[in-house]
Amino acid sequence: MRPARALIDLQALRNNYQLAREVTGAKALAVVKADAYGHGAVRCAQALASEVDGFAVACIEEALELREAGISQPILLLEGFFDADELALIEQHALWCVVHSSWQLEVIERTPLQRPLTVWLKLDSGMHRVGLHPAEYRDAYQRLLASGKVAKVVLMSHFARADELDCPRSAEQLDVFEWARGGLQAEVSLRNSPAILGWPSVPSDWVRPGIMLYGATPFEQAQELATRLQPVMTLESKIISVRELPAGEPVGYGARFVSERPTRVGVVAMGYADGYPRHAPTGTPVMVDGQLTRLIGRVSMDMLTVDLTDLPQAGLGSRVELWGRNALASDVAQAAGSIPYQLFCNLKRVPRLYSGS
Repeated sequence: MRPARALIDLQALRNNYQLAREVTGAKALAVVKADAYGHGAVRCAQALASEVDGFAVACIEEALELREAGISQPILLLEGFFDADELALIEQHALWCVVHSSWQLEVIERTPLQRPLTVWLKLDSGMHRVGLHPAEYRDAYQRLLASGKVAKVVLMSHFARADELDCPRSAEQLDVFEWARGGLQAEVSLRNSPAILGWPSVPSDWVRPGIMLYGATPFEQAQELATRLQPVMTLESKIISVRELPAGEPVGYGARFVSERPTRVGVVAMGYADGYPRHAPTGTPVMVDGQLTRLIGRVSMDMLTVDLTDLPQAGLGSRVELWGRNALASDVAQAAGSIPYQLFCNLKRVPRLYSGS
């Protein structure tokens, strides 16, 4: 059996969720969209179900998968609904729904419902992706309540640059939000993972831990609270072949690496078809038998190569950690010009093995 696999530590997942609660004192929606960022939404939700305040997903398909698996906790649809027909399913399955556009508000006003909805009303405070204009916000809130279709409204927005700790943009967005919600008495949700960790003064009755839930830092620089995160996924494989090369020999497609000295090359059963970044360059950190070494040459579809020259004990069958507790996903992502979100979400083909449930 091919040795490539992803080990998922569900206890680490729970620890990261508890950290979000601890540092904010707020209720927390565990964000499990995109198949829990590649970690497996159903298994992750089941592991959190006994202590979570709720979950957040992108769309109704993801929510229904959780409901079918027996998840009964609140589930928020972060993109809301895409057409009026979905309201029946939202009502049937007691889903919470983001409203980010005037057309969604109008659909709620004209659609007969048997029981009222819980709506999270999204403001565009400056990210300019989705959300109501600040000048429309209070009126939209009043219309939702006046419709008789809504039992509760949570006020929300989303920061565009909270991962940049010295950037004034988050404070500017907060000012817009405070102006737009002036006089409205409702719970607030503003803090995503970087805002949970790095912006303690931002008000939030509800927080939305995403990438931090899976143990990866959202910051490019060191950050104190982020060091307490526990990586949930370890992507690993084994050395399946060893080559001894003299100086001056190319390795892999395109001869991107040429040996500068006699080199032991280890071939690993892992490639971009598994989700490892194709553009990871020579020098990207890799752990072999618990010792740090480097990727060399271009990543292939099913294989990649690592430098074993200074690891004489390593050889055929040696365990390789591509990312995890030692080779951090954030370091691999930075080397590859990517982000850990993308590494996790790109994972495919490799089996996921769970522990800590």
